[in-house]
Amino acid sequence: MNTEELIKIVYDALDDKKAHAIKVLDIEKISTIADYFVIASAGSQNQMVAMADNVDEKLTKAGCNVKSIEGAGSDTWILMDYGFCLVHIFSDEARSFYNLERMWKDAADVTETFKA
Repeated sequence: MNTEELIKIVYDALDDKKAHAIKVLDIEKISTIADYFVIASAGSQNQMVAMADNVDEKLTKAGCNVKSIEGAGSDTWILMDYGFCLVHIFSDEARSFYNLERMWKDAADVTETFKA
């Protein structure tokens, strides 16, 4: 499975759990930490956990194991590192505060490529 197919799995897994404002940023040309950032918001901690669990379940089935998860006990953010992709799940407030889209404004927004 290629990277784009895996990103589509991430996007769909987040969308299945009603993530708000899913954004896919291609950072391959501007960073060595990953090829993509996938950023999404949730209305509650329970929704954040459900989104993270769904992403992990779907990627595990596709043969990708998470390298690390940060913030799993947090009520404001979860970061999942899959090597090729960093999945950022925020509460609505935390997403606005951290504003990764602004920090990574030089990244290509490729969200439309992965929408159903």
